[in-house]
Amino acid sequence: MIFICLRLICDTVMTQSGAVTSVLGASVTITCRTNPQVNFWNNQHLLAWYQQRDGEKPKLLIYAATTRASGIPGRFTGSGSKSDFTLTISGVQAEDAAVYYCQISVHTVKKRCTKTSLSQTEQKLN
Repeated sequence: MIFICLRLICDTVMTQSGAVTSVLGASVTITCRTNPQVNFWNNQHLLAWYQQRDGEKPKLLIYAATTRASGIPGRFTGSGSKSDFTLTISGVQAEDAAVYYCQISVHTVKKRCTKTSLSQTEQKLN
């Protein structure tokens, strides 16, 4: 049996872009800035992105800043390093309307989350 003692450090400041609106089929980028820099451990930045739709649990989209979680469509892309990170959704679809969280960790310990809401307007057809 293994016991792990976790100590959270709560002096991290995180800033995430405010609510954004997109038309269907467009691309949208959500930013997340941290201070101090996100920990770099085992050759990975310990930053993740989550999506939470109304009435659902948060779903992991991206971990280690750039790696898509299993089953996540390729239109979700994570990038960035040190203290500036982005989540880009290319070809926004109706089901992408949700709250998006960036989350940083210290040696896989959850530290803090911030959130951005994404809503959509109908694609105009001429």
